[in-house]
Amino acid sequence: MSETDVVLEGRHLVKEFRTSRAWLDRRSAFRAVDDVSLTLVPGRVTALVGQSGSGKSTVARLLAQLHPLTEGEILLDGEPTKALSGRAFTHYCASVQMTLQDPFASLNPLHRISHVLERVLRIHRKASTADEVRERSVDLLRRVNLNPPERYLTRFPHELSGGERQRISFARALAAEPRVLLADEPVSMLDVTIRREMLDLIDTLRAEENLAVLYITHDLGSAQAYSEETLVMYRGQVVERGPSQQVITDPQHDYTRRLLAAAPDPSRRR
Repeated sequence: MSETDVVLEGRHLVKEFRTSRAWLDRRSAFRAVDDVSLTLVPGRVTALVGQSGSGKSTVARLLAQLHPLTEGEILLDGEPTKALSGRAFTHYCASVQMTLQDPFASLNPLHRISHVLERVLRIHRKASTADEVRERSVDLLRRVNLNPPERYLTRFPHELSGGERQRISFARALAAEPRVLLADEPVSMLDVTIRREMLDLIDTLRAEENLAVLYITHDLGSAQAYSEETLVMYRGQVVERGPSQQVITDPQHDYTRRLLAAAPDPSRRR
């Protein structure tokens, strides 16, 4: 992999959150992400795994530029970028999109699905007239397997199931025609019966759109099945990284071995 293959890169990312006393005493600042580096390549899924509180979601929010960095830098197409607000942030979002863990919380309950998609299409200038907006919206819903798509345009988020809301989140992200998708535990709040469908959808979109995907999860099994590279986080640091098959079948770090031991295994005796 050469540097020209990398679309988004985080170098030595550090994020500190200050407690109520941190303004008086720097030692009371909490370091949620500590010197994390990773690269995202078109057409490839990179998994970021670890227990709750390990810093996975904070890394995604840093890459999405929803939080300012304490230290480090983010490079888009090899160029350092800092876009926390205004037109620079809008331009950045055209290339980097993020889906959140809770699809219901990420959708405005007062707006119909047609408005959710129309807003993105108009902000990023992917459609201008009402006919173009409707045509593009129908196509987006069809691409995330919501059929018939016309039926969903007039609905509100509370009228949809969890899986349908998550598909809407993916459709909204795709509306900007991004090159990077940051998927923050996209299946953790869904029924077990439809998790496989959602992961297959991500894999299909990755292949069709040539997306660089960061898949955040605590499920090592899905990381092994759907990603080429796996990074294991513990207390804000990456403690192990490598090809997913190798990390899962031959873990080198004690924390990775403990994660695998804690995973349910139907074949294991009581």
